[in-house]
Amino acid sequence: MTKFSWKKSLPHFTAIILFILLPIIYFSPVLENKQLNQYDSQTFTGMSKEIVDYNKKSNDLALWTNSMFGGMPSYLIALPTTTAITSIYTVTNLYNWRPINFIFLYLIGFYITMLLFGVSPWLAIVGALAFGFGSYNFIIIAAGHASKAVAIGYMAPIIAGFYYAFKKDKWIGGSVFGIFLALEIYANHPQIAYYTFLILLIIGITELVSAIREKYVPELLKKSLIIIAFGLLAVASNTSRLWTTWEYGKYSLRGKSELTHDQANKTSGLDRDYATGWSYGLGETFTILIPNFNGGSSAVGFSEDSETGKVLKSNNVPNANTLVKQLPGYWGSQPGTSGPVYFGAIICFLFVLGLFLLKGNIRIWVVIATLLSIALAWGHNFMPFTNLFLDYFPGYNKFRTVTMILVIAGFTFPLYAILTLQKIANGAVDHKTWFKPLAWSVGLTAGIALIFALIPGIAGSFISPADSQFPDWLQKSLIADRQSLLQTDALRSAIFILLGAATIWALVEKKLKVNTAILILGALILIDLWGVDKRYLNDSNFVSAREAKNPYKATVADLDILKDKSIDYRVLNMSIGTFSDASTSYYHQSIGGYHGAKMRRYQELVDFHVGNEMELIRQRFSKIKSQEGMDSLFLGLNALNMLNTKYFIFSPDAAPVLNSHALGSVWLVDKYEMVDNADQEIAAVKLIDPAKEVVIDKKFQEQLSGVSLTNDSSAKISLITYSPNVMTYHYQGNGNQLAVFSSIYYPKGWNAYIDGKIVKHFQANYVLRSMLLPKGNYDIVFRFEPTSFLTGQKISFWSSLILLLLIAGLIAKKFLLPEKK
Repeated sequence: MTKFSWKKSLPHFTAIILFILLPIIYFSPVLENKQLNQYDSQTFTGMSKEIVDYNKKSNDLALWTNSMFGGMPSYLIALPTTTAITSIYTVTNLYNWRPINFIFLYLIGFYITMLLFGVSPWLAIVGALAFGFGSYNFIIIAAGHASKAVAIGYMAPIIAGFYYAFKKDKWIGGSVFGIFLALEIYANHPQIAYYTFLILLIIGITELVSAIREKYVPELLKKSLIIIAFGLLAVASNTSRLWTTWEYGKYSLRGKSELTHDQANKTSGLDRDYATGWSYGLGETFTILIPNFNGGSSAVGFSEDSETGKVLKSNNVPNANTLVKQLPGYWGSQPGTSGPVYFGAIICFLFVLGLFLLKGNIRIWVVIATLLSIALAWGHNFMPFTNLFLDYFPGYNKFRTVTMILVIAGFTFPLYAILTLQKIANGAVDHKTWFKPLAWSVGLTAGIALIFALIPGIAGSFISPADSQFPDWLQKSLIADRQSLLQTDALRSAIFILLGAATIWALVEKKLKVNTAILILGALILIDLWGVDKRYLNDSNFVSAREAKNPYKATVADLDILKDKSIDYRVLNMSIGTFSDASTSYYHQSIGGYHGAKMRRYQELVDFHVGNEMELIRQRFSKIKSQEGMDSLFLGLNALNMLNTKYFIFSPDAAPVLNSHALGSVWLVDKYEMVDNADQEIAAVKLIDPAKEVVIDKKFQEQLSGVSLTNDSSAKISLITYSPNVMTYHYQGNGNQLAVFSSIYYPKGWNAYIDGKIVKHFQANYVLRSMLLPKGNYDIVFRFEPTSFLTGQKISFWSSLILLLLIAGLIAKKFLLPEKK
């Protein structure tokens, strides 16, 4: 049994208090009951409204929602899942005390990481501050990327537990690895989990090579088996999340398209241009050292007394003081950015110093992981290397925004920097030869920063493609201001590095005590990062709790549509970015919405037909002179009409336009056209009359083989009840009829029943459901019953319980049971 010591525990208690206190100070408006105004959180509120409302008033959970893109599984949006690790997730997230919980999780997670890597507790606090206050970690909070922030918080201790299991205690390391991996997957951000796996893979290969060279493979295998066992339990604890995500992935944008056009741009997952749309520029990589190297943020402009502000005023531009703040400081190659990835000047310096001072396996895998992270973040700017991973590395092409992979370097930089500092603090550097590495490190960091401060023109043109819309006189002022931003931050970084280097020199030369040096370096690192973070996340990001809770006030158009008490129809809002905005989904079943993993076939329908039909509507709408002509707006819009698009919003402050050509929730057709493949099917959607005819892929021909449709004008079908999981229709007819449902086809869970028996239905018109109906008078019930979720939940619960009991037993053995003599 390990004896408790207050003296040894003091830094741990100090760390916990500090890790709660610092976020409260940073986010002081929370003390006034204010909340962050986050775009992605607002979007989540819109997309999840139907799900949340249904779950509040129903005994079951909404597993499907029709509020976006015609319909999609709700477990890709918002689905409360309960396992044995839910309570641990809640506690580590401070009972969802946002945004305090995100910073606390960053800090406590990396603090645990530092301890497992053998760093002293007081220095571990500095390491936690260096990691937690990295600019990217705050920028994603401002944007509302909650699951990403939580996943990043859990990432570091997963790696640390994995490393500790190999290097020291396999049971303690395996336990830490297992519980934090379970929490990571529970956080439900597969992309961050994937990048975590990449680091683990690199460490694992490094350790294997070392074991082969030093001939301790059997011991390595024993440890590996324990780590794998914990890993399997962590994965099994999240079976429902992983199974449903994997299953849906094949039908989403992450899955392979059945269309054969544009093959050079396609992969087995996301298209190349979509996956690499946000790629870090090669020169932009210097932002890790100089935050404003590329101008900072697309959303943060310039001050009124800047060169641009002066030029706007001198040219009598209206609202110059407001406009100057809206002009983008950012001039890099990305379409836009909320801010740079900045690791901290002193951290970059210490990282470089570590390349000289530290040896062994850790240097190998840190360097490999870091270089891989940076090279893959370049995306389309380094396409040969990117294509290698898109085409051959399993799972890589399932994710977009390749800049996100810089979270790997965001981990390795502070880790290696603090390990370097630990070696120096331990007095383990050669006093006679250490100054040369120090000088080189200062030169490679502060020296480079000073060069950019003195000669900013070598950084590039300071003009982005988007600036071509501005006149020459404005472009010149933008160049001047952006150069000034670079120069100021380059000088700023150089100063921090020189102060940090001086502190380390004083420590080695015994001019400062270790704890004093740690305190000074910790303060410098925090001041540096805090100042940059405040540029992108500050008090102005907060709003009242009431405003944050309901960000979407009902418009004139919304209120008018809500008068319609029909139980199923769709709305197309053309006054917003239809497919990048979820506000419409807050009140209605929307044709559009926002989600990074919408169904691939639906997106292809948008690309081939819906987008073109929307443009045609705009052209027609601009020519209409009276209300009488409105009905002609929607003639021949096959895709939108078959999706039952009943209302169109052209202005939020005006009444919507009713589409009398919308085909409704379900209708009967006279005939069908069988086609050979997806290419023919999507093309035929434009050619048929969807009110009378349906197009079907021949892979479903067995369901119609030998069947003739009956000409029965009295046959009818209608939707009689609606809920996200269950839709009931009533049919009456004297012979075989072919029904087309405006609901989205998804075979992994939707079952159709007649008289309690499952009957087959199939895909039609590329995205919809269709079904052959025999004569009779009966109800057709569609139920969403995904085995992946329902069975997965049971596996998740019992696996997580076993994982926790195993860890609890190991803790009891370590700390509670008496040691054997």
